[in-house]
Amino acid sequence: MLKRTLLFSNPYHLSVKNAQLVTDDKNTKEIKTVPIEDIGFILFEHPQITFTQMVMQLLAENNTAVIFCNNRFMPSSMLLHLETNQVQAALFRNQIGAGAALKNSLWQQTVQAKLSNQAGLLKKMERPYRDLELFVGTVKSGDKGNMEAWAARLYWPRLMGDDFHRGREGGPPNALLNYGYAILRAAVARSLSGSGLLPTFGIHHRNQYNAFALADDIMEPYRPFVDEIVLEIINDFDEWDELNKEIKSRILQVLTVDVTFKKTKRPLMVGLSQTSSSLARCFTKEIRKIDYPRLL
Repeated sequence: MLKRTLLFSNPYHLSVKNAQLVTDDKNTKEIKTVPIEDIGFILFEHPQITFTQMVMQLLAENNTAVIFCNNRFMPSSMLLHLETNQVQAALFRNQIGAGAALKNSLWQQTVQAKLSNQAGLLKKMERPYRDLELFVGTVKSGDKGNMEAWAARLYWPRLMGDDFHRGREGGPPNALLNYGYAILRAAVARSLSGSGLLPTFGIHHRNQYNAFALADDIMEPYRPFVDEIVLEIINDFDEWDELNKEIKSRILQVLTVDVTFKKTKRPLMVGLSQTSSSLARCFTKEIRKIDYPRLL
């Protein structure tokens, strides 16, 4: 089931009645209701948003990703439910106990999928792409040759122009990319949690201060879907370098774009569940490959 995404940019008070989220606009006094079970993501941007404890409890029980934004209106933290899978303890043990060989293999697959999707987007945009396709076959276990970085040196100038430099604090359209990646990261963390995995323990990212290292790993092949949305915004908007509500809403649509697997096509939000559940089966050694989508 495709879940809804709610963005709150104005002062609201949220409460619960009959398993419905009740939203009370503090400015207009307009009251609306939404079934909590239909909500996949909630973003809180305004500092004057208030809510009852029952709101957070029921959102967590329904595995809703609750995302809080900082004073620059960028996603900065999130609330996830940790009791979403009946065999969670066993999955935790398998994940934590995964050996280096398995992690290196999983990271190799992840980098290959990312490079393949980057090449797919360049091809779709009618930019040079064949060398990135060739890179896919050269990725070694654990990406020891760092082909991910080599590919990035070709990918970004071709996609955004020779003057573009990708970075958190870089010039436009970095702010749009940052926002999209933050949303994607939250979606991946929600999906991992729903599959009974700990987003904290990564297969490649290992910073001890990173609470979502595994999400940072698994989101990599999905990044080009955000890049495509940003390119569309640049083409469709005359003034696109400011993160206004309209552009944010457009970026949020990345969660509902269709992604293609070997035998199916489904919304990205649903596809993430397919990817994370396959990863869980890799940790239990039922299968050997993560199921990532292709950008065609």
